[in-house]
Amino acid sequence: MQSPLRPQSAKKKRDKKKDFQKPKLKVGKTRTKASNFTDTSFKSKSIVVNQQSLTTAAPSLSSQFSHHLSLLTSRSDSQRRDSLSYLTTAVAARPIHEPLQQPVSVILPSLLPLLLDGNNNVRGQLLKLLRSLPPYDVEDHVSQLLLYIRAGMTHLATDIRSSSMDVLGWVLEISGLELVSCAGGWVKTLKCFLAMLGWPNDITAGAWSTTKASFGKGGSEGKVLVKNLNTLALFLRAGLIPVDESQDPALVSRFPLWHVQYQLLPKRSNSYAHLNLFGASRDEEGEVYEDREARQRIFHARFQRAIVTALEAVKKEGGEVGRAAAGVRKVLVEGMYGFEQEDDV
Repeated sequence: MQSPLRPQSAKKKRDKKKDFQKPKLKVGKTRTKASNFTDTSFKSKSIVVNQQSLTTAAPSLSSQFSHHLSLLTSRSDSQRRDSLSYLTTAVAARPIHEPLQQPVSVILPSLLPLLLDGNNNVRGQLLKLLRSLPPYDVEDHVSQLLLYIRAGMTHLATDIRSSSMDVLGWVLEISGLELVSCAGGWVKTLKCFLAMLGWPNDITAGAWSTTKASFGKGGSEGKVLVKNLNTLALFLRAGLIPVDESQDPALVSRFPLWHVQYQLLPKRSNSYAHLNLFGASRDEEGEVYEDREARQRIFHARFQRAIVTALEAVKKEGGEVGRAAAGVRKVLVEGMYGFEQEDDV
């Protein structure tokens, strides 16, 4: 009698038969892939442009410049930033003897609303573009710049207030005297400084009360306060300290002819704007204080007591904030020195 096969040997035979069995194909089902199958399929992507220019002539630099100026009103933050970057490169790369692709009077109306832009990168790129503009072309538009700077100084967002201080510092560097002598440039800007610093303007002698939030904080808030105080010092220096023209090499070279610049044609586009011959009547805040004595007089009457009292309180905090307050106090003493002597007489 033959003994039955073991289960293990039967399984081996079935496995061997599988190698020679032809698989049954069923309708609607894919064929099973071999164990050594390699996928060689690939996918490709294409970019489809609905409308494109097929002209052989490239657009001019002026048209590209105007195109990027129009893109500054785009809703995309990256588009506004990239357009500002292109404009900065175009202005900086032009030859010195060639004018701008567009006049400053055309460029600035598109740039100024971006001072209040909510994106930090856009405002940072805007400052780079402003610094690349020729300073002598910007001087005639300082009053237009100052409107947006004051709006930024009193903005609710801290970053926008800080960016407006950077722009104000740049304007003070290139044309500080034009800034403090334009309509509303002295009194209105001082009021914005007091509002931004949290210093009350109407205080009596010996009375000072403010919250700790207005000064004395360390870290990033302390650095912002230091920057604001340094910008205030630059502003007061431009308005109260006279410019020493005795060391001007242009004047020395004209010896023995002195003060020839007063006999020449004015360099400003509207040299009699301070007379306000055809404009609406101005109040004390919007008045033009063209000379140093007029600025000293209105500063002494409306702001000196409040600012000096606040600076004395800030100096007690010490550190960088105290040193910045001492710097502002030094500018005040130097700027009001002549006025105090006249007042005592």
